[in-house]
Amino acid sequence: MSHVRRKIMVIGAGGSGKTSLVNAINDYHGRLRKTQDMIFGKYTIDVPGSYLENPWMYKHLISAAQNNAGHILILVDQSNVTEIYSPGFARVFRCPVTGVIMKADLHPENRPICERQLKNIGVEPPYFPVSLTENTGIEELKDHLREFMIERDKDQ
Repeated sequence: MSHVRRKIMVIGAGGSGKTSLVNAINDYHGRLRKTQDMIFGKYTIDVPGSYLENPWMYKHLISAAQNNAGHILILVDQSNVTEIYSPGFARVFRCPVTGVIMKADLHPENRPICERQLKNIGVEPPYFPVSLTENTGIEELKDHLREFMIERDKDQ
């Protein structure tokens, strides 16, 4: 499988806004579908939070990333700064990893904590603060991912 066929894997805790972000990236405006399985969209793979919450599932997450992902988005939730990733977590992936700070309109005082979390798990800046309720940051993130998405479109 060539790298251009690979998708953007979106990883984050349950309730962090993964599915909403995936739908925004895929320009999907239907109802949200919650599932315990990975959902493969046009450009994305939506990974259920249970893959992070259960360390025994890490091997499945890493395997799926190696076989299907050309880019990883790791989400932290600015409204809930509970540590969910182990130090260096992002370094297990062999493709580019981008940090996304979700719910960026809530608890702005938590921004430095989110940035520190991303750095501790091995994600380098720039980080992309996104608020889907205020519709901010999503276009900047899509611009960052656009070249990858265009390559996928050409290959299909």
